Parts: sequence; C-alpha cells; structure tokens
Amino acid sequence: MPIRFMPVLRAALLAVAAIGLPAHAADYPARPVRVIVPFPPGAGVDIVTRLVAAKLTTELGQTFVVENRSGAGGNVGAGEAARTAPDGYTLLAAPSSIAISQSLYRNLPFKVDKDFRSVALMASVPFILVVNPKVPAANVSELIALAKARPDTLTYASTGNGSSPQLTAEMFASDTGIRLRHVPYRGSAPAMTDLMSGRVDMMFANALSVLPQVRSGQLRALAITSAQPDPDSPELPTMRQAGVAGFESNTWFVLMVPSGTPDAVVDTLNRAVAKVMQLPDVRNTLRLQGATAGQGTPAEVDAYVRREIDKSAAIVKAAHIHID
Repeated sequence: MPIRFMPVLRAALLAVAAIGLPAHAADYPARPVRVIVPFPPGAGVDIVTRLVAAKLTTELGQTFVVENRSGAGGNVGAGEAARTAPDGYTLLAAPSSIAISQSLYRNLPFKVDKDFRSVALMASVPFILVVNPKVPAANVSELIALAKARPDTLTYASTGNGSSPQLTAEMFASDTGIRLRHVPYRGSAPAMTDLMSGRVDMMFANALSVLPQVRSGQLRALAITSAQPDPDSPELPTMRQAGVAGFESNTWFVLMVPSGTPDAVVDTLNRAVAKVMQLPDVRNTLRLQGATAGQGTPAEVDAYVRREIDKSAAIVKAAHIHID
C-alpha cells in the first residue's frame, strides 16, 4: 500500500473505533438520561429521586427521566439497570434494600459489588419507632420491659419479609434481648393502616411515611434510629439516648451506574448531585420529610454501601430471615 494512503487509513480506523467509546465528560450528558427507580411511584426512593432528577435537569442541561420498574423487592429494576450500557445514560436510584438483597436472595440477576458502582448518596432517612397509642409504653425502656414480661406477644409490622423495617426490628430485639412477633405486609400503606387500628403493636417506620401520623397523634413515637437527634423533633430521643447502645439504622438512596461507566462521567454526576444537595430548597424539602441530604465521593459511598451489605448479611443470618 502506498505510503501516502496510510494517514488517511489510520484516521478512518480511529474514527470507527471512536464510535463505540463513551462521550468525553465535557460532552456529558449529550442526550436525556434515564433514572430507574425500582419501586412504585410514591415510595420514599421515588420521592427523593424525582426531587433530585428535576434539579439535575436544570444543572446539567438535559432531561433526567424517572422510570419506575418495580417488582421482587426492587430486584427487577436493579437487574434491568445492571444490563444496560455503562455510558452514564441509565442510572439506578438504589434504596438500602439493595444491600439486604445480596444476602436474602440466592439467585439474584445482579451483584452490587460486581455490576454497579456508586455515584452519589442522595439522602438518608432514619426510622422512627412508633407504637399504637393503646400500647402501655411511653418510652423505649417501658417497651423493652413490656416485651420481656410478655415474650413473643408484642407484634411488629414491616413492609415485607427481608425489608429494612424488619431488619431494624430484629436488630432491636437482638440488642435488647427481647422476642417479638413479625407481621409482614405488602408495603407501608397496609402496615400503617393496621398499626393505627391496633391490629399490630409497633413498627420501625420510615420517617418519610410516618411523620404525619405522629404529628396527628394517631401513633406514638418513642425514638428515632439516627445517630444524631432530629433538630426538628428535639423531644424525640435517639435509640442510643433511649438506652440501646450503638444502635443506628437508616434507609438510604444512592445513585448508581453499571460497572464500567467511565470515571469522568461518574465524577461529573457526583459533582452535580453534590451541588443539588446543597440547594436550600432541596435541603429544606428533605428536612421537612425527615431526610438528610447526602454527601461523599463515589469511593466513599461505595465503601458505605459495602459496609451496609455486610451489616445486613449479619442480621439476616442471625435472625434466620429468608424469602420463600
């Protein structure tokens, strides 16, 4: 081949090769971005994700479209996200249940540490230990004493087998040496209905869903599961302040992308989410719903998720939790 054709051929080959490469971070995003929420509309992760997605649309100049892909405790949507191209145009809004799934299900269509990498922590939400007002316990100490006097009698609701509320209740029982009876429900709405009617006694409920009932007096709040007190509810002690040493449990929402997504794209998204979470209206909206805006680098969030996976696995094993 004549030498004069080599530069032309080389340029053509490089152009063809570049077709399969992700866009440079400076060009990202060049088209709308899909954000998969693996739970139905109205769920805590859906509420927070839609808030963040609307702000990212403004911040990055492309539409961030939220799509709900619910089923199998969030595994359907997560599995779909894991199979997408690692180009930054499909994100997963992963709730804390994704960490529990790793030890709860035997045949998952994905593994968090293998198929995903973290982008940013959007928010974390503590649980509030609530009881039906008819339960004769005004604080955590009285509830523990009541449970010890009546083992296997007090019932606690959860949003389903293997859910974060169940693991939190089992951790509470283990830490305090009490025995409770689990009553699983298909979601928070029926659980809250039966709790308010007195069909079940107690629940570790997501602050996003339970604060209205607490404020209206339909439920009695005994403690919050965050490490620090809630500045908007100073009368509500943390579980640690209530006497349960070292107790902390939160549900959280992390933006993730498929493994292999370029660092530059991940960093662009992380910086954008960090700016969004500092916006006064975002922080105020989250605060009013009992949530705290997230922070951290992708590596820090990845490490946090791995710790949560290990913590959940230990509780699942100790409590013999399984999905039939």
